[in-house]
Amino acid sequence: MQRRYELSDDAWHLIQDLFPPPKKMGRPRRDDRTLFNGIFWILCSGAAWRDLPERYGPWQTAFDRFCKWKQDGTFDRIVEKLHLKLDEDGLLDYATWMMDATHIRATQAAAGAKKKEQRG
Repeated sequence: MQRRYELSDDAWHLIQDLFPPPKKMGRPRRDDRTLFNGIFWILCSGAAWRDLPERYGPWQTAFDRFCKWKQDGTFDRIVEKLHLKLDEDGLLDYATWMMDATHIRATQAAAGAKKKEQRG
């Protein structure tokens, strides 16, 4: 049974070759798919890392793998491959683009400046 926020078999087969190969020595590492689904669960649900369900393994392992994959470019490779697949399938419309520019006025104190003392 596929749970919410988990990749289907087809989706996993599309990206599984983009993950770094496991090291040949040392303790066997946890399954990439399980940890990726856990990371996906955290990112989609907005929960704290410590609230990761046990079925995805220890939250520390999922967090460490997330940081490693972010730093080594694994997530960038996944996005690039999915972008190419969508383009290949004709699902990208290059005529449609969107930009979002949000402007919020902040006080100088919001940037770290000291507040003026109020006179009594």
